[in-house]
Amino acid sequence: MLVQVQLLLLSSVLFSCISNGNAGVTSGFVRNEWPSIDIPLDNEVFAVPKGHNAPQQVHITQGDYDGKAVIISWVTVDEPGSNRVRYGLSEGKYDLTADGTVQNYTFYNYKSGYIHQCLVDGLKYSTKYYYEIGDGDSSRKFWFQTPPEIDPDASYKFGIIGDLGQTYNSLSTLEHCLQTGAQAILFVGDLSYADRYKYHDVGVRWDSWGRFVERSTAYQPWIWSAGNHEIEYFPYMGEVIPFRNYLHRYPTPYLASESTSPLWYAVRRANAHIIVLSSYSSFVKYTPQWEWLEKELKKVDREKTPWLIVLMHSPMYNSNDAHFMEGESMRVVFESWFCQYKVDLVFAGHVHAYERSYRISNIRYNVSSGASYPVPDKSAPVYITVGDGGNQEGLALRFRDPQPDYSAFREASYGHSTLEIKNRTHAIYHWNRNDEGKRVPTDSFVLHNQYWGNSHRRRNLKKNNLHSVVTSVPLSQRS
Repeated sequence: MLVQVQLLLLSSVLFSCISNGNAGVTSGFVRNEWPSIDIPLDNEVFAVPKGHNAPQQVHITQGDYDGKAVIISWVTVDEPGSNRVRYGLSEGKYDLTADGTVQNYTFYNYKSGYIHQCLVDGLKYSTKYYYEIGDGDSSRKFWFQTPPEIDPDASYKFGIIGDLGQTYNSLSTLEHCLQTGAQAILFVGDLSYADRYKYHDVGVRWDSWGRFVERSTAYQPWIWSAGNHEIEYFPYMGEVIPFRNYLHRYPTPYLASESTSPLWYAVRRANAHIIVLSSYSSFVKYTPQWEWLEKELKKVDREKTPWLIVLMHSPMYNSNDAHFMEGESMRVVFESWFCQYKVDLVFAGHVHAYERSYRISNIRYNVSSGASYPVPDKSAPVYITVGDGGNQEGLALRFRDPQPDYSAFREASYGHSTLEIKNRTHAIYHWNRNDEGKRVPTDSFVLHNQYWGNSHRRRNLKKNNLHSVVTSVPLSQRS
């Protein structure tokens, strides 16, 4: 009897994710927000590490296709110094080394520090590594945890952040995400908002942001994607090469997925296949990004990585007046593929508010025929906008009224999300509001895997997999 009740509860949860949006919720929460201004540069959150030429702005990302490598990046200001990473399985005992590269660049009249990038590969899965960078008394020590081996029933927890910036609201988002125990961060673009400054200060604010996020990025791998604030096209300064600051500072393992650009690529981590797209690079038919995605989707093996997740910056579905329909051209090009390959989730940013869709698509509309509006589609992903990290541009408060049928939940507030993958069939999703310094789980649901959850393969899974997921989410947090 208990199992039957659990199955009924789960069925109701899943049905709500694919039904039409009549039950969509526009939150009435009104945030008493802190000022949307950047934190002053003399604040302790931007403190420069002590010691001559001490490494700063430390961050790591996945360094290969399957999670057995990391790219460690850092900056030294006074001189190049050592580009070597010393690492091992216990703190203070570094039996292994890896050497990286060092470079610097100029942006208008700003000259960067010496940027080090080092690939550490051949790592063991599910292992904690300690690493040290820098020289002598100025060296600094950190650690990271590798993901579990690629396996359909691996469990893993991602944090999802977008449009972060470096305000007091940004700091709240960052600290709250650290409290969740997320093992890696999926970042959906718009990092430093340094482009809101001019001339030399653009580079200065890239540096301050690197120190600001180091409390997380030095320990948790961030899977990067670029937003519009990374373009930095400034003819008045003679800077007309897009993404220059971003590309110099934030490497990605794009070659491992046979991409031709660091702006779009894919990684596999635990039991998730993560595809990063670039909203501000060419993506129409026969362009490099289009051709790469066509090949990459064919490579996805849902038997090994059942969870298929896409990251982009500009949302395909958005019911806010801010940036309304800016993602429409990419939707027209790629949405049919997302349904064909049964993508589970599409995360985007750009709109400074939170919104979650039902499983819907608009692939039947072709200008001359078909319904010209989104309809329920069990093969479609859930689209989630998390452009609410806390940057100085403030919140997008103008939701369109009435709430469209495709919109399940929306709220103009700051926050971040977590996705806790339990096994091949189920994951638990939370959106966490930043509320006056507190982290408040606000929108939660159990997510049914598109490949394993809707097929006969599910019958062979152990019943306790289902039991563990259903009982872990309170009734008040199911949707």
